[in-house]
Amino acid sequence: MTPALEQLQKQLKQLPGVGYRSAERIALHLLVEKPARLPELVAALESAASKVRRCALCGNLSEEELCPVCADEKRSSGQVCVVEYVPDLAAIERSGAYRGRYHVLHGKLSPIRGVAPEDLNFSSLLQRIDAGEITELILALSNDVEGEATCHYLLERLPQTGVKVTRIGFGLPSGSGVLYADAVTLKSALEARRDYS
Repeated sequence: MTPALEQLQKQLKQLPGVGYRSAERIALHLLVEKPARLPELVAALESAASKVRRCALCGNLSEEELCPVCADEKRSSGQVCVVEYVPDLAAIERSGAYRGRYHVLHGKLSPIRGVAPEDLNFSSLLQRIDAGEITELILALSNDVEGEATCHYLLERLPQTGVKVTRIGFGLPSGSGVLYADAVTLKSALEARRDYS
């Protein structure tokens, strides 16, 4: 194996869900079976790296200052669904059950993993609440200890502004996350959310 191939495999193995064998298969596929696709892949990666950034309002991915969800005036700006990661937002969007806006924390509190409040997108959420634009927060965080701790942390820091706080109902197994739920389960979970304050 050449040093360049080893380096490519090492980088591919860093991707989520890609182990040694998968990294080897992908690398060999690109280099041996489909080498003509390499320039397109490299160009797409470079383009995404230079153009895609976080939405200035919610933290979703965007190529503009605001993501398509925040820029959509037809969506309810008063309802804000708080999620851990961008894939969670995408999963809820696929359900078609929600027409409000979002706020992406980019993680959840985890002292064991070294994730503290300042590592998450809390301050901009509190600014949105202080601005008076939010009437309901829907907490769509994982149904595990870290997700619950993040919800409690957020509740303790909410200003007394009369913002309604709900938690999505879970038809999900305990310890699982929003990302892995099917559209029907997510729809049921959103419709069965409960008061959390």
